[in-house]
Amino acid sequence: MAGTALLAAASLTACSGRSDGGGDDKGKTALKPKAPMAVSVNLTGDQVTAGRPVTVTVADGRLAQVKVTDAKGAELPGKISDDGKTWTSERNAPPGAEYKVEAQNSESQSAGTRFRTSAADQVNKVSINIPKGSSVGVAMPVSLVFDNPVTNKAEVEKQLKVTTSNNTEGSWGWLKDYSGNDRVDWRPKEYWKSGTDVKVEMHLNGVDSGKGAGMFTRDYDTAFRIGKDRRIQVSLDTKRMSVTQDGQELRTVPISAGTPGGQKASWSGKMVIMSKEGTIRMDSRTVGLENAYNKMVDYSMRLTWSGMYAHAAPWNEGAFGRVNSSSGCVGMSRADAEEFFGQSQIGDAFEVVGDGSKGNADIGNGYGEWNLSWDEWKATSALSGAPRNG
Repeated sequence: MAGTALLAAASLTACSGRSDGGGDDKGKTALKPKAPMAVSVNLTGDQVTAGRPVTVTVADGRLAQVKVTDAKGAELPGKISDDGKTWTSERNAPPGAEYKVEAQNSESQSAGTRFRTSAADQVNKVSINIPKGSSVGVAMPVSLVFDNPVTNKAEVEKQLKVTTSNNTEGSWGWLKDYSGNDRVDWRPKEYWKSGTDVKVEMHLNGVDSGKGAGMFTRDYDTAFRIGKDRRIQVSLDTKRMSVTQDGQELRTVPISAGTPGGQKASWSGKMVIMSKEGTIRMDSRTVGLENAYNKMVDYSMRLTWSGMYAHAAPWNEGAFGRVNSSSGCVGMSRADAEEFFGQSQIGDAFEVVGDGSKGNADIGNGYGEWNLSWDEWKATSALSGAPRNG
């Protein structure tokens, strides 16, 4: 009997005016069933091209909530438009992922669908210079080197975020690494302040590097802390190296730098201690100096990719403080080098001044961006002024 009553009620809602039996329906409003919620999604099917935002649009009414989740339950963040009609993801749909779309309108109706993105034809990857949890010196920039060329530089740069504990001002800048690969660095306006905590987020999953260069298929991040404020200055004129910490000079060391007047001269300008490599074999043939040397060298700290180091050079001890006669590196006694190596940090500021150098190294030959003024450095960002792609 209950089923019959429902059917009758349903038949009444489908009529208006008078019934055949002469009954009076005056004053009764016809009840219409609520239409189901209908949404459309810009990405549909099992072979969707990745690298685009997801948009969900409701046919009628207003969206109240939208969730787009992958197979692992991770959500794509997004926002509903002011008119309530469209939800758009803040990030692109990455390649090789399956997503479930769940939408609800302001009348508590629901609708959903699924889609799957195709795998990337080519993948681009990133190498990061500062490992997570590191402590580095005040001159160390954040440096990202890409496996493949990046022509969509502005789109990539938009996805890079640096957060610091003291609102340090800085900028991304694009350059060619010494390897020839594309590279983007984040440099503070001035050297970091000791004790600063830094977090770097690279929301690159689903971002296209540009035509023929590949798509990123993961996000990256790192976090580090700025250590002691140590700065080193080498004078080619006095043949001495001064070491300061927190603005106070700790010591002055006699050195011998590169021989002036040719390829054996030292690079000058502002550099950074890139790595502490310890005991390494140095072969002059690898830096284009034929058979000048081939020996094991202790307490080696790299300053450029092209092979300029600060290190122990006991074979040249008679030249320390007197004459620049090395093959380009900054040499010192074994005892001085041991102490200097032990106290130095990766990322310490290292500057060479005075006459007899072969000029500044290219900014990609190490971390040479400190030789640019702040305005010059900001101009290398793909987001300064008109977008620069390529």
